[in-house]
Amino acid sequence: MRRNGVAVLDIRSSEITAVVGERGVNNTFIIKSKYTCPYDGYAEGELLDTDSFISAVCDVVKSTLAANRAVKTFYVGVPCEFLKLVNTDKVLSFQTSKKITRSDYDLLIEMSKPEKEDGWKTIRHSCLYFVLSDKRKVINPAGAVSDSLQGKCGFYKCKTSFIDCLMLAFKRFKEINEVNLLPLNYAEAMYLIEPEKRDECAVLFDFGYISSTYSVVCGNGLLYSESFSVGIGHIAFYLMSELDIPFEVASSFLSTVNLNAKEQLSASEECLYEGKTYTFTTSKLRDIIREGLDGICETIEECKQNFSGRNLDGKPIFITGEGIKVVRGAAEHFSDRLEKGVEIIAPKVPYYDKPQFSSVLSLLDTALSDAK
Repeated sequence: MRRNGVAVLDIRSSEITAVVGERGVNNTFIIKSKYTCPYDGYAEGELLDTDSFISAVCDVVKSTLAANRAVKTFYVGVPCEFLKLVNTDKVLSFQTSKKITRSDYDLLIEMSKPEKEDGWKTIRHSCLYFVLSDKRKVINPAGAVSDSLQGKCGFYKCKTSFIDCLMLAFKRFKEINEVNLLPLNYAEAMYLIEPEKRDECAVLFDFGYISSTYSVVCGNGLLYSESFSVGIGHIAFYLMSELDIPFEVASSFLSTVNLNAKEQLSASEECLYEGKTYTFTTSKLRDIIREGLDGICETIEECKQNFSGRNLDGKPIFITGEGIKVVRGAAEHFSDRLEKGVEIIAPKVPYYDKPQFSSVLSLLDTALSDAK
């Protein structure tokens, strides 16, 4: 592999993708290879089938190594289901005013480290922002003059049971000598949301297939992040249960219904599956899908209530992930139901400018920055 390329593993709740890429011009990426494999996923902080997970990881890693013999290191995105965010707020005082140096920053981070916990391993930290003695809030304090340095830091802990399972898969490949873990919620926040929007706090909702994540972004990190095991797949399941139809048919209807369309009351949708035609009125399908989306909106509201660190009233919600584009009009429904602005956010990269690519390109961006 060329020195400026990296290999990343994106673990979503329905499929796993391995990508090898490098920086292109104007913040684009050059994708050397991309392999995806479906698996059983995860929910409630646990893998639904560890054998299915290990098999999928091995499948995409094996394909990646076959196409890129120089790969020795993998960067793996850890989903929020397997993460715990610990925020700290510490102050480092000096005898007199002085110019802040990197060593001061490092000492503050060392003071801020949370206690070790059985079953958890810290995989990354970031300082969201610093506060100087004159109450100025800065992202980079280096060179500033102050007699104290306060830092709001975030530490990302990963379940060791997830790490152990992941390493069981990678141990099968002697070519891989290093595996680095990246918090997916952190990577998405830093890549998708512009710094000026993060400075004032922003809300990011990753709408997945089985699992979704709600995060409050601030500065160079997260103030709050919570995952819940509901996604677009559950709405398909709800449609399947309500109409007594195969799951594949329900999934097909999700992508044909437009929540904003104004059809006649007699309008209907059809789906042919295994030689049988399924027909339902558009209004009935729309009502059931809206009910499913309402359930997700209620969970988003609960997340907002659980977070008490900042007033989020008036803040728009940035939505990404594979679930948001499945149902046409879903973003508008979220906006109406939550009574706030909703904006679909995705990578600003040609061809990959779709929310289903947000996670893998966010990981690629973070991994390339780390490798550099």
